[in-house]
Amino acid sequence: HSDSLISDQVRKGRAKPEDKDRLLSLITPTADYADLAGCDLVIEAVFEDSGVKKDATEKAEAMLKPAAVFASNTSTIPITSLAKNSARPKNFIGIHFFSPVDKMMLVEIILGKKTGDKALATAIDFVRAIKKTPIVVNDTRGFYVNRCVLRYMSEAYKMLIEGVPAPMIENAAKAAGMPVGPLALTDETAIDLAQKIMKQTMRDLGDKAVDAKQMALINTLVDTHGRFGRKNGKGFYDYPQKPAKKKLWPGLKDLYPQLAPEKVDYEELKQRLLVTIALEAARVMEEGIVTDPREADVGSILAFGFAPFTGGVLSYIDGIGAKKFVKIAKGLQKKYGGEFKTPKLLLEMAEKGETFYERFDPYARSEAKKAA
Repeated sequence: HSDSLISDQVRKGRAKPEDKDRLLSLITPTADYADLAGCDLVIEAVFEDSGVKKDATEKAEAMLKPAAVFASNTSTIPITSLAKNSARPKNFIGIHFFSPVDKMMLVEIILGKKTGDKALATAIDFVRAIKKTPIVVNDTRGFYVNRCVLRYMSEAYKMLIEGVPAPMIENAAKAAGMPVGPLALTDETAIDLAQKIMKQTMRDLGDKAVDAKQMALINTLVDTHGRFGRKNGKGFYDYPQKPAKKKLWPGLKDLYPQLAPEKVDYEELKQRLLVTIALEAARVMEEGIVTDPREADVGSILAFGFAPFTGGVLSYIDGIGAKKFVKIAKGLQKKYGGEFKTPKLLLEMAEKGETFYERFDPYARSEAKKAA
């Protein structure tokens, strides 16, 4: 994969042949855990299954020096849970990259309950060394970014099940300011990965933790039609060979009875997609997973391109005003259910006329630290 990426850069004149040779000389492919013995930092990136990750952690740590840091690139599994497999949880941390890794600038660093300062410092230094932007978040299932992204995708699946034509969903997302529609984004990250995440969530939290109709949709795509996403050339979209462009799979319209386009409220589609993400971001702030609104805003733009003209997901709420935003969310909850329930934090902010940057003023806290 690295060879393919750097070769493409050489072809385009963005790198020299010697740059390619230098880069590839730094990479040592191996299937032997003993080769990890001298590493300062190891990042596990096996697929989303706690058992597989447990095995990788134990085998890697058996070879590592005592001071080495072990990180997981898990998409959703809590770091504190994974760290139970570690003999040294203070050196265990989450370093979560986003797909495609070579293009996405954000990296989410996740602190488990026992993660130590050295592991955090090592993770931040590493992310900066590879010229990406880190945000630091506390532990929860899905962390910050994926909780928001999964809400975005989930709302799109719900629309499909309602019978909203897929082109309207994708176009509404782009019209709302999102760079990639939720169905295309699922293809990029892989539909079978979404299936694995759902199944792992059900194993950990019970069947009711995942919407049964959405699980059925994903199972139909993966198990019945073999549609895994861009990686196998067919997902919500079909991916013909270049220069032909991707097109939505015609079979989508046969999965559910279709609504006539003129009966679909297009503006409401746009609103649903943005508001569901924003509500999840507010919940994350309420729970203390993210404590700085700047990190929430930067993370939302760099990780999944949340309508950049808004300034980020919390600035989107601040721009509308908490009181008006709560009114919008309550209207959507009445029509579409509990996913749009307003967290207590937002209700309080609406009552007091607060913004996120007032309530969680990062500059005031910075000055307070200096004074202390």
